Amino acid sequence: MTALAYQQPRLLANAPDPGFDWRHVAHLLHLSRALDALEETVLAPQKKVLYQFSARGHDLAQILLGTRLDDPRDAVCGYYRSRPILLTLGVDLVDALGSAMARDEGYSAGRDIGVVFNFPNPSGPSALPMCGGVGTQYTPAAGWAQALEYGRTVLHDPGCDRAIAVVLGGDASVATNGFWSALTIATTQRLPVLFLIEDNGYGISVPSRFQTPGGDIAANLASFRGLHILAGDGTDPAEAARLADAAVAHVRGRKGPCLLRLSVPRLEGHSFQDTQAYKPAETVAAEWARDPLPKLKQFLVPAVMEAAEWDALAAEAEAQVEAARVRAEARPAPDAAMVTRHVFFEGEAQAMGGLRGEGIIPAAGSDTPQPDGPRINMVTAIRRVLDHELSVNPRMVVLGEDIGPKGGVHAVTLGLQEKFGAARVMDTSLSEEGIVGRAVGMALAGLLPVPEIQFRKYADPAAEQINDCGTIRWRTNNRFAAPMVLRMPVGFLKCGDPWHSQTNEVQFVHAPGWKVAVPSNAEDAVGLLRAALRGDDPVMFLEHRAMLDAAWARRPYPGDGYVLPFGRARTTMQGNDLTIVTWGAMVERAEAAARASGRSVEVIDLRTLMPWDSAAVLASVARTRRCLIVHEDLRTGGFGAEIAAVVADQAFLDLDAPVARLTMPDIPSPHNPVLLEAAVPSINRIRDKILALTGF
Repeated sequence: MTALAYQQPRLLANAPDPGFDWRHVAHLLHLSRALDALEETVLAPQKKVLYQFSARGHDLAQILLGTRLDDPRDAVCGYYRSRPILLTLGVDLVDALGSAMARDEGYSAGRDIGVVFNFPNPSGPSALPMCGGVGTQYTPAAGWAQALEYGRTVLHDPGCDRAIAVVLGGDASVATNGFWSALTIATTQRLPVLFLIEDNGYGISVPSRFQTPGGDIAANLASFRGLHILAGDGTDPAEAARLADAAVAHVRGRKGPCLLRLSVPRLEGHSFQDTQAYKPAETVAAEWARDPLPKLKQFLVPAVMEAAEWDALAAEAEAQVEAARVRAEARPAPDAAMVTRHVFFEGEAQAMGGLRGEGIIPAAGSDTPQPDGPRINMVTAIRRVLDHELSVNPRMVVLGEDIGPKGGVHAVTLGLQEKFGAARVMDTSLSEEGIVGRAVGMALAGLLPVPEIQFRKYADPAAEQINDCGTIRWRTNNRFAAPMVLRMPVGFLKCGDPWHSQTNEVQFVHAPGWKVAVPSNAEDAVGLLRAALRGDDPVMFLEHRAMLDAAWARRPYPGDGYVLPFGRARTTMQGNDLTIVTWGAMVERAEAAARASGRSVEVIDLRTLMPWDSAAVLASVARTRRCLIVHEDLRTGGFGAEIAAVVADQAFLDLDAPVARLTMPDIPSPHNPVLLEAAVPSINRIRDKILALTGF
């Protein structure tokens, strides 16, 4: 590991490396400074820019690294202080300023803050959609790198041979789960990832010693296997250039991941509003003494250019930024009528991400089942769909904990790794954030990832990646999308418990951009899963544990072409006295209760909750004039409340009785079967509710 000696920086008399276009580096640095100055002195005080994060001090190191990214498949995943490296990729100045001012066009057409970049670059390296959360950039970058390895070794795409993923983060981000998860993924899989840690010594006001012992992540990772570590002064042009070159060469050479830690000063506050009052005056003075701009001038003048040329570059940058400001301010405000567009795929393909981002249109299929063979359980049905779609789609990848030789904790993927290989059906480290974040990067790179979370409760550590994934299409205004099918078992089995038996599907319904499927039987599981795998949106595919091998849920296999559109409910029993709306494991119980009641009951299986078939429910209620909603999830805030609100709002005059709900109480799932049966809606309780409502 490179020794650190920041108190005695290397002399700047070293000759500039002729492998760098130093005039271009100087021009980019002047551009970055001019943008920061304009925002800090004019646009932010005038409230034309509401979120401003200066890159002063971080800029030179990013620019030097960015100039080494020359492969069209290279990708950068940055954070809120990463505009300098974006400039090296060719981001338009008008887009940069217009996005900061939340104007139309640009990164998001005013949907996201301007420091959260994205850049689908058809002529060179791209910037993957950034997130506002600290540390969320790491695992998608690892996923992009894994997609490069997949392209190189499985798809045999020569375009992936030398491409790399670069991820930027500050010193505070090394304390996050995402950093450690990505580090594990990159090193265990020997992925082409370059981690650039820009260490300015502070996470807003908290010194870096609170993030890692001694405040030096490079020193602390010195013995981390499979990780090449470089460290040095990011303000010294010669040293930073040498280290950037070495880091990129190591990763491009497929020698494994590299962590490059560069010490840089944060010359302004964390954001425009931050006065840095927590920093001693001597610390601020020492930081300004390390400003890379005058260091670069000293380095280049007169070795590369005369002082007049340096001044001309600065003046040219200021003029370009001012011209960009005029054009950016001329852009209109976003059209408010468009704000609800691009939550889901609308027929217009995104520029990057998913199969459609690669110009691939999956087969459409048919919504008419073609039954083939005997009744099979849901486990077999789901496995058969995964098997078939892996066979016809070489870009499909299944990943998760224990899904390889073990075949998953519910045996759904049993035998798939043996048939398709570990590169396509891959076990992962025990990190749900890593599983989903890696899948995001794979999807952005044009693969179709099918991650598995072992149980619903275990998805909680991945909540940030799940939420960020769902918003990618909307917040980039359809520039990017990350379609995937996230499978997870939910609900009780023979018993329950607070850790393996949660449903809480409403949390995913409330995550914009995710479709949610909850099949109750094998036939619907086939159709919905295939629709998800051939769609262009993130899909949460919830497999109820009690139905995976239930006799009631068994159906003949409906064929390899069967595709069931989302948002289409099924009426499983016809009736005239009452409508029961339900899904998942409660469908079987609702049917049994309806028969036991002796009443004429209509049972509707929603099958999907996002979107859900409100038209079918309202049409049924208009005929039966009564509505009972049954679900396993908790009562307060459960999805049944949404259904009840829609029925009350749109079918109030049709009702002869109040809309009713039967749910679990607001408690975790209990373990003892007696307690579980008391908590989950039982056949007897549903029957009693039917009788009460029909007698109202």
